[in-house]
Amino acid sequence: MFKFKFSPKLIRAAVYGANDGIITTFAVVAGVAGASLSPNIVIILGIANMIADGLSMGISDYLGEVSEQRMRKNLNEVFQEKNHWMTGVVTFTFFVIAGVFPLLPYVAGAFGFVLSADMLFPLSIFFTALSLFVAGSARTIVTGGSVLRGGMEMLGMGAIAAVVAYGLGAYLESLL
Repeated sequence: MFKFKFSPKLIRAAVYGANDGIITTFAVVAGVAGASLSPNIVIILGIANMIADGLSMGISDYLGEVSEQRMRKNLNEVFQEKNHWMTGVVTFTFFVIAGVFPLLPYVAGAFGFVLSADMLFPLSIFFTALSLFVAGSARTIVTGGSVLRGGMEMLGMGAIAAVVAYGLGAYLESLL
């Protein structure tokens, strides 16, 4: 098996960004689908959420790193000075790259590549599940362990968030 020298903080940032990018983008898709709103709304809200939330997470990761380093310095702990911004960049990058997958069917549909609007949400579910499984499995390259277990672990967590988002969207739509 391949073993890479990869900083634990960077693998954490990559997994954190990818997982949250997929889940929060799909949560927007599922919420809009659950509320029976237009596919164009999915694209608009999905992209806006992906960029804004990705930036927020990247900036928050950076601020967390800076805060940790300052705290360690204040406590006179020995620590290795490093580029504080790197984990933020990794979090943002993986968030946006992975967050695209739940939107792919909707973007393809906007360009006429999907035959039926009824297929958009099922295809988004498929791409979301696949990307969660692949991201979860890919972590095992650096963490070791079972590829199947890693994929299923991330897929399971994402499925919980997806069901909640869809149910909430459907419920709120029924109230309005």
